[in-house]
Amino acid sequence: MKKKKVFFLSLGCDKNLVDSEMMLGMLEESGYIFTDDENEADVVIVNTCCFIGDAKEESVNAILEMAELKKNGSVRALIVTGCLGQRYQAEIRQEIEEVDAVIGTTAIEELPAVLDEVFAGRAKDHYQSLESKPLTDRKRIVTTGGHFAYLKIAEGCDKHCTYCIIPKVRGSYRSVPMDSLLREAETLVSQGVKELILVAQETTVYGRDLYGYKALSELLRRLARIEGLLWIRVMYCYPEEIDDGLIQVMREEEKICHYLDIPVQHASDAILKRMGRRTNKKELTEIINKLRREIPDICLRTTLITGFPGETDQDHEELMDFVEEMAFDRLGVFTYSQEEDTPAAEMPDQVSEELMQERQDELMALQQEIAFDAAAQMEGRIVDAMIEGKVADEDAYVARTYKDAPDVDGFLFVHTDRELMTGDFVRVRITGSNEYDLMGELEDESAK
Repeated sequence: MKKKKVFFLSLGCDKNLVDSEMMLGMLEESGYIFTDDENEADVVIVNTCCFIGDAKEESVNAILEMAELKKNGSVRALIVTGCLGQRYQAEIRQEIEEVDAVIGTTAIEELPAVLDEVFAGRAKDHYQSLESKPLTDRKRIVTTGGHFAYLKIAEGCDKHCTYCIIPKVRGSYRSVPMDSLLREAETLVSQGVKELILVAQETTVYGRDLYGYKALSELLRRLARIEGLLWIRVMYCYPEEIDDGLIQVMREEEKICHYLDIPVQHASDAILKRMGRRTNKKELTEIINKLRREIPDICLRTTLITGFPGETDQDHEELMDFVEEMAFDRLGVFTYSQEEDTPAAEMPDQVSEELMQERQDELMALQQEIAFDAAAQMEGRIVDAMIEGKVADEDAYVARTYKDAPDVDGFLFVHTDRELMTGDFVRVRITGSNEYDLMGELEDESAK
């Protein structure tokens, strides 16, 4: 019997991508094959996001585009998964009749069975409790190129920031058991992965629900023992949860990149309080200074939200001063997105889109100066870098340093006539910079 072809579209964050890779593994085990051309597909699956307004719009447009293929008869089954499906199941079913089934965020293991039902003419949606245990020990098809992969260490979130919908679509914080993560990591490394990027809605409280204590530092030590793994990167660390154990393990284990993603969101105490954040500016300043004191070459990334309800010109100026003082290595700014069913959506003094955009532009212009100066100061330094691919028609390769997480940070362009492979580690002397990106040459002829 001819195998059915699946076109899989994964939207949203890296946590969602891990879910997509698990679903791809389930489908392959169930006998499906994959295509990157939606026009050839028997089945289209859209794994959606709904974190902010732009993400919702992207997800809805993707579903509508795929629905046209279903309407034209080239696609036999259209399945919606992910956060948008969890949150807006009724609306999707009512407004887009071409969708055959919607699968909630905790029911993705039902995907093969759902497809069986669709092809048998008795499709139905599948949902489970948002408190279901995270999926473990599932085959994954890594879609990031094979040299790096994301390791999702927990599901859900307990913070309940007033602007965030995640607890309503992902549930409360549930850690993945450490032994399962270690098995998954070993499998990924055996398949050629050299960098593991730890992700969750929040990584810093990993294990507290399972073991009664924060176990991230213990997990990192055990991951660092895996032979063949060269880099471990930690994302989404809430600043108030960064403890001495995490700092110590980063100092002592050479495989752990001196890089932390710390989403601070704002620096005005009034806005932080309205956001439901659990820090103030003084505490943020203290932890950032401590990290730089204890790990002098640490690279700090953060994200900010501008235009939160009630944000005044004074709050904005306070945030600008904080960004200038802290001089983050990497920084992204989102304009506030008014999400229904969140406390912030009902707050008075909503900020206009025009003013939000103006404030975002000011913050990014300031950060640009900081980042460009920092890049220029890298000239002459020798760094380890991971090759990401070749530049077309040039004797040059795209690479990343420990300061560069995939998809969100800059690149290092390595000029050489030597043949390199994606995933190779090389020593590079930085020769210059171009805005956010660096240029360099091979320091020696040895690759790890």
